[in-house]
Amino acid sequence: MVAAGGAGARRDRRQPSALRALARRPAAVSDLFVALTPANLLACFVGTVLGTIVGVLPGLGPAGAMALVLPLTIKLGPTAGLIMLAGIYYGAMYGGSTTSILVNVPGEAASVVTTIDGYRLARKGRAGAALAVAAIASFVAGTFSVVALQLAAPLVARAALAFGPAEYFAFALLGVVLLANLTGGSRAKSLAMVLLGVMLSTVGMDPLGGSVRFTFDLTGAQAGLSFVAVTTGLFGVAEVFASMTEPATTPVARVRFRELYPSREELRRSVPPMLRGTVLGFLVGLVPGPAATIASFVSYGVEKKVSKYRHELGTGAIEGVAGPEAANNAAAGGGMIPLLSLGLPFTPSTAVLLSGMLLMSVTPGPFLLRDHPNVFWGVIGSFYVGNVMLLLLNLPLVGVFARVATIPPRYLMPGVLVLCAVAAYSDNNNLFDVWVMVGAGIVGWAMRALDFNPAPLVLGLVLGPVLERSLLQALTIARGEVSGLWASGPAAVMLGAAVVAFVAPAVSALTRRIATRAV
Repeated sequence: MVAAGGAGARRDRRQPSALRALARRPAAVSDLFVALTPANLLACFVGTVLGTIVGVLPGLGPAGAMALVLPLTIKLGPTAGLIMLAGIYYGAMYGGSTTSILVNVPGEAASVVTTIDGYRLARKGRAGAALAVAAIASFVAGTFSVVALQLAAPLVARAALAFGPAEYFAFALLGVVLLANLTGGSRAKSLAMVLLGVMLSTVGMDPLGGSVRFTFDLTGAQAGLSFVAVTTGLFGVAEVFASMTEPATTPVARVRFRELYPSREELRRSVPPMLRGTVLGFLVGLVPGPAATIASFVSYGVEKKVSKYRHELGTGAIEGVAGPEAANNAAAGGGMIPLLSLGLPFTPSTAVLLSGMLLMSVTPGPFLLRDHPNVFWGVIGSFYVGNVMLLLLNLPLVGVFARVATIPPRYLMPGVLVLCAVAAYSDNNNLFDVWVMVGAGIVGWAMRALDFNPAPLVLGLVLGPVLERSLLQALTIARGEVSGLWASGPAAVMLGAAVVAFVAPAVSALTRRIATRAV
C-alpha cells in the first residue's frame, strides 16, 4: 500500500506538459473536437461576435464585457461558458483595430499603435487593405499562439515566473528607452512625451502606500486618470478639433471595389512584420502587465529598426498595421499560458477568466489537464475555431467598414465626438473622465500643431504604473538598498542595455559630427 501511494505521489509530481500528455493520452485528441459540438460552436460564435463589437466600441473593454456576461456563462456549464468568455477575450483583440484605422480612435488600448499608420492608410483610400491585413495578421498570430499554448504551456510559464520586481523594473525601463523613438522624428520630443506619460500615470493613489498625489483636491482624480479618456482625447477628440481648424489639404480618397482588399505587393510586405510581431507578442504576453499594449509598441519599434520600408512608417505603411496587430493578438494567447498552467492571471481579462473558472468549480493550474481534460482541450480547440470564425466574420465586412472612411468630415466628426464621450464616461461612469477627455483632446491638438506625436505619451502612461510598482517592490525587498535593482543577472543585463540604448544615439551623433569636422 505504501509503495502504491508513493508511486501515485511520484506521478502527481511528474505532471506532464501539454505535449507529453497528448502523446501519452490519445483521448486528448478527441477532446479537441469537444469545441465542435453544436452548443460549444454557438457559444464560440456568440463570444467572438460580442468580442468584436466590444473591440470596435472604445471604453468597455474585454474585461468589462466578460464580467457582464459571467452570470450567463456559469449557467452554460464549464466548457461552453469558458469558450464564450475566451471568445470575447480574443474577439476584442480583432475588433480593436477597426476604429483605430477608420476614425483614429483606438478601440482597445492595444490598438493605439495601429492608429499611426492605419488611419493614414484610410485617408489614402486604403482602409480596406489595412482592415484586411489587420484581420489576417490577427488570425496568423492567434493561431500561432494557440499552437504554442498547446505545446509548451507549463515549461514557458515557469520560465516567465523567474522574473521578480527588479527584473520587471529593468524590463519596463529598457522598453521605455528602446521604444521612446518608435515614431521617428525628434528623439528629444519622443523622450519628453514618454516622461510626460509616466508623470500623468502617477496621478491618483499611491499603489503601495495609499496616499493621494497630484489630484489638486479633485475627487474624480483620486483613482487616477482614465486611460480610455486620455487616449480617446489625444487621438479622437484631437482629430475632431483639427478637422474644425485646419483646412482639408487633401480630399478623402474614394474607395473602389477593386481597392477594398490588399494588393499582392501589400500582402508580400506584410508577411515579415506579421511573423516578427507574432513571435514578439507571444513572448511579451508571458510578462505580467498590459502585455498586448506593450507588445504592439515593441513590434512597431522593431519595425522602425529592421524593416526594409522603415522610412515609410508613420506616413501610412502597411507594416505599421501588420506588425502591431499580430503582436497584440499573439500576446493575448501568450497570457493564457500562465493562467491555464499555473492559475496566475496577468491581465484584467485573464483575471475575469480565472473568476469564471473558479465559479464553475474548475481550478486552473498544473492539474487542470488531469482533472478537467475536456475543459482544457475544449477551450484550446475553441481558439482554433474562434480564429477561423473571426477571419470569416471580419474579411467580408471590410467593404462595409471601408465606406466609413469616405464619409465627409462634417458628418463623420460629430459621430466620432459622441463615440469618444460615451467611451470616456462608460469607463468609470464618471463625468470627470469626460472633462479629462476634452483636456486631452486640446493637448493632442496642440501637440499635433507643434509636431509632437502622442503615441510615446501613451507608452509612458502604460509603462508608468509598471515602473513605479516594480521599483517600490524591489526597493522594499532590498530594504532600501538601490543595489538591489541590479543584484540579479537578468536585471543587471537589462539595466545595462537600457543605459547603452540611451547613450548610444548621442555617442553616435557626436562621433559623426567629429568625423565630419575632421574631413
